[in-house]
Amino acid sequence: MTEEEDHAAEQLPLDGAGQKLRLGREAKKLSLEQVAAETRIPIRHLQSIESGQFSALPSRAYAVGFSRTYATVLGLDPDEIVSMVRADLAVAQEEDGTYHSSFEPGDPAKVPSKGLVWFAAIAALLLVAGIVSVFGNYFSAGQGPESLLVQEERERDAELALAEAEGTTEPAAVPPGDGQVVFTALEEGVWARFYDGAGQRLLEKQLADGETFVVPAEASDPQIWTGRPDAFSITIDGQPVAKLAEDDFVMRDVPISAQALLARTQPAEQTAPTL
Repeated sequence: MTEEEDHAAEQLPLDGAGQKLRLGREAKKLSLEQVAAETRIPIRHLQSIESGQFSALPSRAYAVGFSRTYATVLGLDPDEIVSMVRADLAVAQEEDGTYHSSFEPGDPAKVPSKGLVWFAAIAALLLVAGIVSVFGNYFSAGQGPESLLVQEERERDAELALAEAEGTTEPAAVPPGDGQVVFTALEEGVWARFYDGAGQRLLEKQLADGETFVVPAEASDPQIWTGRPDAFSITIDGQPVAKLAEDDFVMRDVPISAQALLARTQPAEQTAPTL
């Protein structure tokens, strides 16, 4: 962690939801970029969450929904995190609503004119009338405001709608960097050579459609050479990851360990076939 990150961490609440999420991410050795790719939550929103600046998010529903998704990906208790977020939001709302007067009584230069006072009074009356008209249906004889249970149910519905819109209803777990790698041929007669960093051949053949090859866990720096990188599906501990490429071309000496596959961010570059 850099000095700048250390300084930023010192400014965070010691027991807030954002601090707990940040510590959980660092414990799993995940970067913000990895979490953003997994949850589809923009990095700027993740940074706001970790710093406890929930007011920087588009709305309360985003703050609660994103925090729940973040906690689930890290394996933390989402209900506990959401409770902490709601508490932080309540404190922030109370602080934002505190009125600090800068008017100094007795200073003639700062006393508003009579016309301005009447204008402010009329505007206040219109505002109150508008609020009563819009929210009057929330109250009736013998009834008070809706219960907290109803309010929480509304918030949960908003969170679910937000998660569905963002495609994060069921966030997938991050595959481990030392998990079991399995290649599966998607077509008939797909040729490939699998070998380790010393050039020791692990497998070389034309695989049948649906045939699999499990990369040995003890293989040091396993690699692949094939002309059909697009014809293999890849899983790590049963969880699918991106293909090596989407087109057919010759690639060789491409690392295929779990850590190397998870670290890939760009498609493999096309190489000329070796004659």
